[in-house]
Amino acid sequence: MRPTTADLHQVKMSRQLHVMRRLLPYLWPRHRRDLRLRVVVALVLMLAAKLTNVYVPILLKHATDALTADAVNLWAAVPLGLLLAYGGARAGARVFGEARDAVFARVAQDAVRRLGVTVFRHLHKLSLRFHLDRRTGGLSRAVERGTKGVEFLLTFVLFNAVPTVIEVALVSGILWWMFDWRFAAVTLVTIAAFVALTFRLTEWRIRFRRAMNTADGDAHSLAVDSLLNMETVKAFTNEDREARRYDRGMAAYADAATRSRMSLSALNAAQSGVLAVGITAIMTLAAVGVARGTMTVGDFVMVNAYLIQLAVPLNMLGTVYREIKQSLVDMEELFDLLDTPLEVVDAPDAAPLRVTDGRVSFDRVSFAYDERRPVLRDVSLSVPPGGRVAVVGTTGAGKSTLSRLLLRFYDVDAGAVTVDGQDVRAVTQESLRAAIGLVPQDTVLFNASIYDNIAYGRPDAPPEAVYAAARTARIDAFARGLPDGYDTLVGERGLKLSGGEKQRVAIARAVLKDPPIMVFDEATSALDTQTEQAIQADLAAAARGRTTLMIAHRLSTVADADEIVVLEAGQVAERGTHAQLLARGGIYARMWHRQQTAAEEAVTAAQ
Repeated sequence: MRPTTADLHQVKMSRQLHVMRRLLPYLWPRHRRDLRLRVVVALVLMLAAKLTNVYVPILLKHATDALTADAVNLWAAVPLGLLLAYGGARAGARVFGEARDAVFARVAQDAVRRLGVTVFRHLHKLSLRFHLDRRTGGLSRAVERGTKGVEFLLTFVLFNAVPTVIEVALVSGILWWMFDWRFAAVTLVTIAAFVALTFRLTEWRIRFRRAMNTADGDAHSLAVDSLLNMETVKAFTNEDREARRYDRGMAAYADAATRSRMSLSALNAAQSGVLAVGITAIMTLAAVGVARGTMTVGDFVMVNAYLIQLAVPLNMLGTVYREIKQSLVDMEELFDLLDTPLEVVDAPDAAPLRVTDGRVSFDRVSFAYDERRPVLRDVSLSVPPGGRVAVVGTTGAGKSTLSRLLLRFYDVDAGAVTVDGQDVRAVTQESLRAAIGLVPQDTVLFNASIYDNIAYGRPDAPPEAVYAAARTARIDAFARGLPDGYDTLVGERGLKLSGGEKQRVAIARAVLKDPPIMVFDEATSALDTQTEQAIQADLAAAARGRTTLMIAHRLSTVADADEIVVLEAGQVAERGTHAQLLARGGIYARMWHRQQTAAEEAVTAAQ
């Protein structure tokens, strides 16, 4: 049975109420008495502002009545004290309002900061699978919109919607008390009709705003994706294609934004009509009262002042309601991110990893990123303490997946990965990764200096240790030769550096970390032959005494490994030393001969 519109509306309201409940701890934070005090003071200032504001038309009434009375001069007609009170009340209402906003600003900003940091930490805890499936631009925009929604909701719900309700109640009560029930009834009916119309039309408009947000997120994602891959765009001369894609995204946004603006104009026109009818009705009642002598001209002016005064926050009601609804939608998305379950989590009784010898073992490991396509099948291998084991194979054989499983970026589907006999699923992720130094195949650097990117391996390392790691990776001379030296910025994702330079920074970073276990995942794939040969000895020195897992496609880099494991189609096809595998004449031997032949042909072609 398909859910009805009422059912869907109920679900939507339930989700929005759930979002509001989750927001309350950020408005009234535990262990922060200073922020709670600010909330209380802000509420007191809000009430003071509204009471003062409601009293302003009463002072205007008295001033008007005094002006219409027989008087010899201005000061007899309008006592100086009354003028000062009127001016002071208008100024006081504004001052109280500004003081309220100033006091509450710290509460709102603290809530935005804490929620933003909570989401940021959670995103970093999510598995690689989640981040590979999401577009970075869309993800960052969702977080940005959600945190802004928190600030808007806290500020406007508390200090716009709630005060408006209080002011309407006060004005209706005053009109009933000073005149009769008809004035209060017309006021309440006008406001009720205004609110109902506003809510109805705003609900209708929300679909246009959602479409606009979707188009905005898509266009932003396209822009970020394109700019992050600027080098590839230029290499394939696809600047025009990227511009056309972005133009299509912006065109979709422009269409949605136009429809949203047109619907806003319709809403504003309808709101003005309702207010005009209400003001005309209540002013007619006041005019009849003046004509009959039951009301004064001051009363007439006061009634008009009250209606005009209420019109100001009411005119904003549509915008505020729409923004509140949109903020709730944005916050739903933010909390959905926060509720995304962690694929890889520490066990409840997880203990820190204890590295004694540094033995790494893969015991009958099977794994698939997608269950329809297995990547590893029943793979077993062991890296002895201080030993160097290489894993080779063709592209897609599953080599790099081994390093991801060792670092526990993913959990195995079957079998176990252990370090010194401890299943990596039974220890804390932080302690596991702290014990492993990784030089990945695809090196991505932060948009910071060369020094900062190397120091990222151990942020508290002294400068001399950073420079020593750079010398090991043969990048010290290069860095010092630059105009800004180690302070040279590497650009977005390190695009200012060559592939080899980026990889040497990554090697230096891993060396600086000084872990007991090293993983080289195609660590020299981007280096030229001469640099690769020069750095091999330094890598060997850096790995000496450490358990080292080397993943390589270029066989010359692992020929001196203690053992070489050949993967084919996710399974161990061969294993042995370089000499043993060559003598066997199998897969490894054929790969070796092909690469040697290709290298010789390249040398011949260069001569």
